[in-house]
Amino acid sequence: MILSGTAHKYGKNVDTDVIIPGRYCNLIDPVELGRHALEDLDANFVKKAKPGDLIVADTNFGCGSSREVAAVALKGAGVAGVVAKSFARIFYRNCINTGLPIFECPQGVDGINDGDKITVDADNGTIRNETTGKEFRATQFPPFMQELIARGGLLRYVEERLKEKASAGERA
Repeated sequence: MILSGTAHKYGKNVDTDVIIPGRYCNLIDPVELGRHALEDLDANFVKKAKPGDLIVADTNFGCGSSREVAAVALKGAGVAGVVAKSFARIFYRNCINTGLPIFECPQGVDGINDGDKITVDADNGTIRNETTGKEFRATQFPPFMQELIARGGLLRYVEERLKEKASAGERA
């Protein structure tokens, strides 16, 4: 899976309360959630972000409450993935469960500026800053987790696996 877009860079400890403010957590439509992504951190984010763009952040991205809608809101805003030095563990798992690609790459974060064009090869774990020509290696997920993300998250993975078993005549 190749992701390519503009980097939107943020600092340390971006918490789930600014990824999607609590006042919107009653929404269920991902696109509607996406219209409010990061608005308390960067009021212009949804205006400047284009589908396929990536967020680049320092340490502890996604800290705070365990709201799964934070990952859903980023996907709903068209974010293709997040590159960070580190992720809060619950957010990390929520991204996998919802199919939002994430990449831990401290050197990449240091080598990418806001507005740079970047390309991520998720299968190989490489991040290329197209603006500077520099390339970085992210911590790679094991193949099973890559498949979960590629299929759109845990729920879609399970649904597809059940359909595959049903069409093969196997018991679930």
